[in-house]
Amino acid sequence: PAQAPTSPPAPPGNGNLTTQEQAQKEIADARATRQSTDPTVQQAAMLAIDCARPDPLAGNDDPTLPLVTCSIPGAENPEVYLLGPSRIDGQEIKDASAGLNSQQARHEVNLEFKSGGSDAWAALTGEMVNKRVAFVLDSRVVSAPVVQQGPQQGGRTTISGSFTAASSKELANTLKYGSLPLSFQTSEAETVSATLGLSSLRAGLLAGAIGLAVVLLYCLAYYRMLGFLAGFSLIAAGFAVYGIIVLLGRWIGFTLDLAGIAGLIIGIGLTADSFVVFFERIKDEMREGRSFRSAVPRGWARAQRTNLSGKTVSLIASVVLYILAAGQVKGFAFTLGITTVLDVIVLYLVTAPLMMLASRSPWWSKPSVNGLGAMQQIARERGAGGVPVKETSR
Repeated sequence: PAQAPTSPPAPPGNGNLTTQEQAQKEIADARATRQSTDPTVQQAAMLAIDCARPDPLAGNDDPTLPLVTCSIPGAENPEVYLLGPSRIDGQEIKDASAGLNSQQARHEVNLEFKSGGSDAWAALTGEMVNKRVAFVLDSRVVSAPVVQQGPQQGGRTTISGSFTAASSKELANTLKYGSLPLSFQTSEAETVSATLGLSSLRAGLLAGAIGLAVVLLYCLAYYRMLGFLAGFSLIAAGFAVYGIIVLLGRWIGFTLDLAGIAGLIIGIGLTADSFVVFFERIKDEMREGRSFRSAVPRGWARAQRTNLSGKTVSLIASVVLYILAAGQVKGFAFTLGITTVLDVIVLYLVTAPLMMLASRSPWWSKPSVNGLGAMQQIARERGAGGVPVKETSR
């Protein structure tokens, strides 16, 4: 035998065309023959078409022109069709489902159209009684049933035939989802041992503990002894969250995963944010000339509106995320929602009462203790400069 050539010979006359240019030429040639309005050219295209080859018009045909095409690849009895222009877009299909007609003991495909497609389908079936109507995907016919009665009103229709349970479901999925892939291949899989999972869980808990300690140190450095009250509230919130998780684990089998730990860590930040808002409102009141005793209840009245608004947004986000998400994201949303609710409870039952008690204590009112001496100095400077100072005591 002769030695095989090192590379396949180029098609005659196309040696200077790139791959993209060659593909564009194939599409243009296919349109010129298979989408021609000339009956003679259409008949020639029906005789010359090769249904076994990939279709260059897949997704490239003009829906406003006739089309010579084949049934979908893999069909037992491939057919060649001469189709008219498209009458209904596939986006008008609202739903498609496979079912068993118990009265006639056969599998069927039930179609439901949207409002626009419903009117177009009624008009089409009224014109095509006892004729075939083709459903086309990527320039190939997936089904071409005969219209047995028309016009079909209400936007619902049924496709019947020699279906099996699998073939009816496959056709329903094709009509409903179009070219969306219905099967997936695993590209990567990784098995994590129990030891590695436990190590990751411990690392997450350690990160949360470090974050809590850093927040406590910052509160003590910036707010002096008021930071001590914030730290006590944070610890109380931590114990409350821990107790709730333990109870849920016993009641409904809830387990804390890495995503749930992430939700708890974010909850620490949200809880600390509540204290920051409260303390800054107190500082605003003291800048206006009020004493620590009168600034605390006034600051609480202003801070709770801001805090409740922020917690409501966080809680809504958690609920929406829990409903729409799947897998471990649900654990994140669940723990974030729990910490948000417990933050509000601790804020009202622990933080606010402690601050009210501290405001009545002479020791806590000292600037060296509460760290608010700078605010009192600003108020005194405003008063000395002729700026009206509000009542500082009751």
